[in-house]
Amino acid sequence: MAYDVITMGRIGVDLYPLQTGVPLPQVTSFGKFLGGSAANVAVAAARLGRRTAVITRTGDDPFGTYLHQALQGFGVDDRWVTAVPGLPTPVTFCEVFPPDDFPLYFYRQPKAPDLEIDAHELDLDAIRDARVFWVTGTGLSEEPSRTATLAALAHRAKAGVTVLDLDWRPMFWKDPDAARPFYAEALKHATVAVGNLDEVEVATGVREPDAAARALLDAGVEVAVVKQGPKGVLAVDRDGGRAEVPPLPVTVLNGLGAGDAFGGSLCHGLLEGWDLETVMRHANAAGAIVASRLECSSAMPALGEIEAALAAGAVR
Repeated sequence: MAYDVITMGRIGVDLYPLQTGVPLPQVTSFGKFLGGSAANVAVAAARLGRRTAVITRTGDDPFGTYLHQALQGFGVDDRWVTAVPGLPTPVTFCEVFPPDDFPLYFYRQPKAPDLEIDAHELDLDAIRDARVFWVTGTGLSEEPSRTATLAALAHRAKAGVTVLDLDWRPMFWKDPDAARPFYAEALKHATVAVGNLDEVEVATGVREPDAAARALLDAGVEVAVVKQGPKGVLAVDRDGGRAEVPPLPVTVLNGLGAGDAFGGSLCHGLLEGWDLETVMRHANAAGAIVASRLECSSAMPALGEIEAALAAGAVR
């Protein structure tokens, strides 16, 4: 049976302070969570009842073992999560200063194992057959992951829903100015592009939301999703459909992970065949729910929680 969603890209261990409003030098206790955008999106979709798997790599170490156990616990198939001898599993720390300051500190040296995904080891048939295939811009930042990402996209040839999460992280690129051609190549093979204003500007050279959405459509996708922060989200499709949805009111505890919850719900809504506005409203609500919680992966909402937040008009 084909998977509903296969994601490919980043995984790691999130170590989040259990004290809010406290800088890292003064933090005394942390919580350990599954992290990484590709892993979190797979978890978010699984929480909504989808059959999911993730393609990524870890270190051959206890943190790598933990990530396998966490994925299995969330119902995500980990058969394509393999170890890279000699490289440590990445760890990410953050500081939590609600409502809008959450500095991230990535420890991915000397190289993250998830950038060692090799095209020759991919199950291309499973990738082609998945109803949704989700890749990230981080996967384009280094070889061999770059070639593997583009090979998977090319083999899939826009079958089903193929999502490129622009996922721009400048610290992951040795030469940030070189990123745009790789984004352009990936966009040729995607049907959906998702990114915030900074990310769409890197991918297209355009920052104004409507113009950026049009540029993404011109680059080859069928649906362009532009996150506008406090202004909400704009989605435009090639057939002229348009949805601009404001954010759902929420008291933010930790904004990290909200985008991944948005992504998992986006996958679910597209698979359900919902109209563009309904997809965006559910995805917005999913992101808001996670923003109200400290953790990311374990905070991903079930469908009933999303519907309750939409019915209430806010995250309670």
